[in-house]
Amino acid sequence: MNIQEILFRQKDFFKTQKTKNLKFRKMYLEKLRDLIIENQSLLNEAIYKDFGKSEFDTFTTEISFILNDIRYYLNHLKALAKPKKVRTNLASQIGKSKIYPEPLGCVLVIGAWNYPYQLSLSPMIAALAAGNCCIVKPSEIAENTMKIISKLINENFPPEYMYVFEGGIDETTELLQLRFDKIFFTGSTKVGKIVYQAAAQNLTPVTLELGGKSPAIVTKDANLDIAAKRIVWGKFLNAGQTCVAPDYILVEESVQEQFLETLRKYIREFKYEPDSKNYTRIINQKNFQRLIKLIDKNKIYFGGNFDQEQLYIEPTVLTRVNWDNDVMQEEIFGPILPVISFSGFNHTLNSLLELEKPLSAYLFTNNSEEKEAFIQKLSFGGGCINDVVMHLGNENLPFGGIGNSGTGNYHGKFGFETFSHQKPVLEKTTWGEPNVKYPPYSEKKLNWIKRFL
Repeated sequence: MNIQEILFRQKDFFKTQKTKNLKFRKMYLEKLRDLIIENQSLLNEAIYKDFGKSEFDTFTTEISFILNDIRYYLNHLKALAKPKKVRTNLASQIGKSKIYPEPLGCVLVIGAWNYPYQLSLSPMIAALAAGNCCIVKPSEIAENTMKIISKLINENFPPEYMYVFEGGIDETTELLQLRFDKIFFTGSTKVGKIVYQAAAQNLTPVTLELGGKSPAIVTKDANLDIAAKRIVWGKFLNAGQTCVAPDYILVEESVQEQFLETLRKYIREFKYEPDSKNYTRIINQKNFQRLIKLIDKNKIYFGGNFDQEQLYIEPTVLTRVNWDNDVMQEEIFGPILPVISFSGFNHTLNSLLELEKPLSAYLFTNNSEEKEAFIQKLSFGGGCINDVVMHLGNENLPFGGIGNSGTGNYHGKFGFETFSHQKPVLEKTTWGEPNVKYPPYSEKKLNWIKRFL
């Protein structure tokens, strides 16, 4: 079957209204959960082949997210799908008003390679929980994970309900020419703009989860040991190939040397070595070569070693960096961490306002005024104070970008809402209605209308 035929079958199946049944949705979510649990060894093997991701990292950053998403929707689906009663205004009396969450129809999810299971399956799970049919296009860059996702889904679920479409740029282009009821894309800003333009041809709503240069600010009032420990973990998780990783550090000048030494301590302590289970390889030669070019040997404070054959880049800290350097011109998406010092906190915040809004931002301080200024002044997708990355794992927080870092959000109830239409319905009685709104109009009726409205 070609992809157009699959989509036609999904549209026909959606019209049967079967996906609106909560028992139907739960049945397939439970089946997907069981399938993932039963095939964890195959999932681990595939992602290790792609870029050396350990079983520990695969579970904590991929499988656990997916299983928690399924658990959340199984536990909350009834409440999420229930019509919400809202107040009826005086002009619409006598009546009652409700909002009915209804599925959009047939949706397309385009996943990313850096967390290939989580970023393909988590949006799909939200779409299915909301009652939609779904076609998933995983990234071809992580080829082995793409194939195992395709095998598990396509061999165990009806294609008219959910289907995984393999392929690269040509296949994605083909998909984008079709008319979906929603497109959900995770990837670069450059490709996100292409997806947005294609969706506009059919007025298809889009959620874009993109990226950007996410700053981590460390002030003199921070716990420097905790700041360094958490930044090292969050930055070099998945070898820096994380959209919400701290892209660069802004550290107050008076504590810079102490902070740098603490960074070095934790990088050594965490043992990010070529054959370590604590560290991931770079996904391919193209990205490896791009990253190597960003390392200025004259600015290396720590690290800088690499092995092209193993696609290994040692965690690398750069100092004496300025905003004109190549490493500050684009999202790094790798294990390179530029450190820039500053002397005035408010001045630094103001300078960040001149940049594109990042997907994430992080602040390390125990100063309440600095915390408040960070929250009030800076616009970013989401972030943390005195931690990094962890906001992503809270199902009660929406995850998404703003401006160049994306549009829309998901996770938990926000994922359900992303793939739903909130349908408002006013139900009126057939008695007790005054004739004030009906012609012929008069001064007296106008006075009454002014009182009502």
